Amino acid sequence: MDEAKPVLRADARRNRARVLAAAEEAFAAEGLAVPLDEIARRAQVGAGTVYRHFPSKDALFQAVVLDRIEQFTQEACELISAGDPGEAFFGYFARIIRQVSLNKALCDSLATTTGFAFKAEAGGGLREALDKLLARAQEVGAVRRDIDGADLRALIVGCVATERQSESGHELVRVVIDGLRASR
Repeated sequence: MDEAKPVLRADARRNRARVLAAAEEAFAAEGLAVPLDEIARRAQVGAGTVYRHFPSKDALFQAVVLDRIEQFTQEACELISAGDPGEAFFGYFARIIRQVSLNKALCDSLATTTGFAFKAEAGGGLREALDKLLARAQEVGAVRRDIDGADLRALIVGCVATERQSESGHELVRVVIDGLRASR
């Protein structure tokens, strides 16, 4: 039987939101190396407040990553019904790679947990939305048909690593995008 989560008081909700915002900023810049005390300082709360909402740094990190994944999922879902599925797919593909590559927390998530962002418990909705976005682009002949969702996720992870490691990473992402285009 599912237990209902307790409803937080207004001040507790505000504190939780401040901790999440501070953690998102800190993790994006510094990744997992940022101490919880630093997050508490940035949120202007005590360390005990952080621990009340998140029992460990890993739990806080996962909450931050999950929040970002939900944002990516929502954006992908909105694009599924776009008028030009090919343009929507390629624009989203480039955008997600750029955004992830600039966020150390998301990069750490992909690197340290074998793609936490795409695992069932974390990224099921994102995987499904990406698959639908891909299928729509393939239906209109914009994306090659020999690519599936697993290939797409591997390309995203690879492109993120390339973008982070190479000065010409964005140019290489364009090469990958050209390779995904269906031949006319």
